[in-house]
Amino acid sequence: MSKEPTGTNIEGEAPDAEPVVETDEATITDDAELERTLGLAGGLAIGIGTMIGAGIFVFPGLAGGEVGTAATASFAVGGVVALLVALPTSELATAMPKSGGGYYFISRGLGTLAGTVVGLSLWLGLVFATAFYLVGLGFYALDALAEVGITIGASPGILVSFIAVVAGIGFTVLNVTGTENAAKLQNGIVALLLSMLVFFLGFGLLEAFGFVDAGTPPGEAADVWQAVPILSVAALVFTSYLGFAQVATVAGEMKNPGRNLPLAMIGSVLIVTVLYVLTIFVATDIFTKDRLLEEGETAMVEVGRQLLGTTGALVIIVGGLLATMSSANASILSTSRAIYGVSKDALLPKEASRINLKYGTPHVALGMAGGPIVVLAATRQVRLLAEVASFLHLVMYGLICVALLAIRRDEPEWYDPDFRVPGGPVIPVLGAAASFGLIGFMDRLSIGVGIVVIVATAGWYFYYARDLKLKGAL
Repeated sequence: MSKEPTGTNIEGEAPDAEPVVETDEATITDDAELERTLGLAGGLAIGIGTMIGAGIFVFPGLAGGEVGTAATASFAVGGVVALLVALPTSELATAMPKSGGGYYFISRGLGTLAGTVVGLSLWLGLVFATAFYLVGLGFYALDALAEVGITIGASPGILVSFIAVVAGIGFTVLNVTGTENAAKLQNGIVALLLSMLVFFLGFGLLEAFGFVDAGTPPGEAADVWQAVPILSVAALVFTSYLGFAQVATVAGEMKNPGRNLPLAMIGSVLIVTVLYVLTIFVATDIFTKDRLLEEGETAMVEVGRQLLGTTGALVIIVGGLLATMSSANASILSTSRAIYGVSKDALLPKEASRINLKYGTPHVALGMAGGPIVVLAATRQVRLLAEVASFLHLVMYGLICVALLAIRRDEPEWYDPDFRVPGGPVIPVLGAAASFGLIGFMDRLSIGVGIVVIVATAGWYFYYARDLKLKGAL
């Protein structure tokens, strides 16, 4: 039996205003909109800050441990796929600068069923991704403790889970107190992080090309230059490229979205892809494939130690902490906006889109984001969390490209983007093919979990939201 949803209809037209409710903490209304407080710097900080954590500090040990220096090609493939999707997403985002990101675009282009599946899958995909970032934060915190002489007993994994859970709760509370507060933290972290990375990678490249001698042995990373392993690793590390689309989820809070959205999305992909490739190149120049695999999630700490001694290790530990904090903070923000966007269209109960006017944030959506994130973070299943997040996002990315083609074909009156992808249908077609194709190289368990999530979201549509009619207007 289907329930009749209430709240804002899927056309985006506001229903009769709900009465304002006074509470002890704040004034809350179901009809309020999020404030536009984010500029270009804030958008870039969300995109770069989300992507840079896993790609730079967590994945080199995992990716380099599988294919050696060929992991540079894996990261490059991920960057190309992300760019092919970032361009269509930028066009759609400038035409529909609304909170909700990919869900909003797909629901308008492909209908309610596709929108519901993607909207709820985006929520859960971001949950998996954020949990992955928090686990990375826990591992780096453990290394930081070891570096200052604090040894952990027989169960370090429990401490990793504890740190991940506490950090998840802390970032959720921070985002409740205001987007501007979270953005300021994000901007500061990203600025400091980029400065540290430029210094570290600069020294690593000088050493790799023989301009300085750091006394490191040849990496001899036992490269695996074969298409299938390279693409399999690309599918694993694609979680590193989710940040550009997260910029779209806060489109409703961006100032001058016609200019800032495309620059933030495309710019963050280009900047971070270069940093990824350089980082994995330096890592595989220093250590063998087997050594990187042995060191795992914090292999970059030992790379830093090999290059610059204790100072290098400390730089990487601090950078890793900052990067995983940045990724987690930005992802919690984006996860809540995905929930907010779906709820505004009544695909979830309208309570999820309530805004606390004291802080101007969707506090209920933030709770729905933070709760499952901390539960998954406690599991410490790094690879599974990363790949399920990649699977769900690749499905969304492929459908975003298809949605652009469908909207261009129908040419609705309201569609007037400030940015248009050049080349006609070529780039969105390539983006869809690349996104769906990369899924085939994932681990079967990750694909299975992703399919279960999609089936569950489709079931929610038939149970709760099938009576919604999409008319296509904004």
